[in-house]
Amino acid sequence: MTGMAGPALSFVIPLYHSAETIGGVVHEIEGLEIEGGHEIILVHDGSGEATSAVCRELVKHAKVPITLIEHARNYGEHNAVLTGWRHAKGTHLVNLDDDGQNPPTEAVRLWRHAKATGLDIVFGHYDEKQHSAWRNFGSWFTNRMTDWALDKPPGFYLSSFRCVSAFVAQQVVAYAGPYPYIDGLLLQVTQRIGSIEVRHEPRRAGTSTYTLGRLLRLWLSAWINFSVLPLRVATVMGLLIAAIGVAALAWVIWLWLHQEGPEYGFGWLMAALLIFSGAQLVMLGLIGEYVGRMFLAVNQRPQSVVREVSRSGQ
Repeated sequence: MTGMAGPALSFVIPLYHSAETIGGVVHEIEGLEIEGGHEIILVHDGSGEATSAVCRELVKHAKVPITLIEHARNYGEHNAVLTGWRHAKGTHLVNLDDDGQNPPTEAVRLWRHAKATGLDIVFGHYDEKQHSAWRNFGSWFTNRMTDWALDKPPGFYLSSFRCVSAFVAQQVVAYAGPYPYIDGLLLQVTQRIGSIEVRHEPRRAGTSTYTLGRLLRLWLSAWINFSVLPLRVATVMGLLIAAIGVAALAWVIWLWLHQEGPEYGFGWLMAALLIFSGAQLVMLGLIGEYVGRMFLAVNQRPQSVVREVSRSGQ
């Protein structure tokens, strides 16, 4: 992000196989009336030449300032959003999808609500989502898990359709880790957050590229990079397994004293294995607590690599 005076609102759109849909989204944004002006930041996340060609034409014939950023390869949606935030000049920034499911007019509502309330972040939540059942479940599961892992109000809905202030975005883009989870970063900066209900429309073309694998990577980023909860769960599981092992050992001893049950060699062995395995998990959890914190601080894998930046009017 720059310190120069810029427009009131920046529309930041990560692109992945967006050749069929992005033109309509950009033209709709160009037709908006925004007090103080607006710009469009397109971040192409390495999905091939078709999307690049469409975007270059949009830049050539832009009616509002458009910046096209080309990633050297595919890094993921959250990495692409951070790249877009670094190039945005708006007083507020709004993220929306490249497939037309987040209407630009609803993005303007997010922005106006942020201005009116002074909130740093306004999320859009949907009365009815136009996604497949498995993806809706994935979103629900992610939000329930982040209730435990992140410092957010329980039940508060986090979505990728959000408006943030330039101040908050500037703090977040300082993060250089390779596996960012934007909502986790945002909640580390501010608790001045809110949400409004917005409309969610069907895809204008194509099919969703959000696979189960991508959702799994997102969950890992949320739970491992921004929380030590998984390590604590491992510690608790170790304690429980160790307790089961002790109980099993006591049961085997009772059977032995009463000359009951099957051969005792197997029972002794399993009881010992449970106790030692549980103790190992406890120790690994404690060590991992420290290693995990150091890992979050020192991991220097590139978050993204920008191949090219094109701007309208140049």
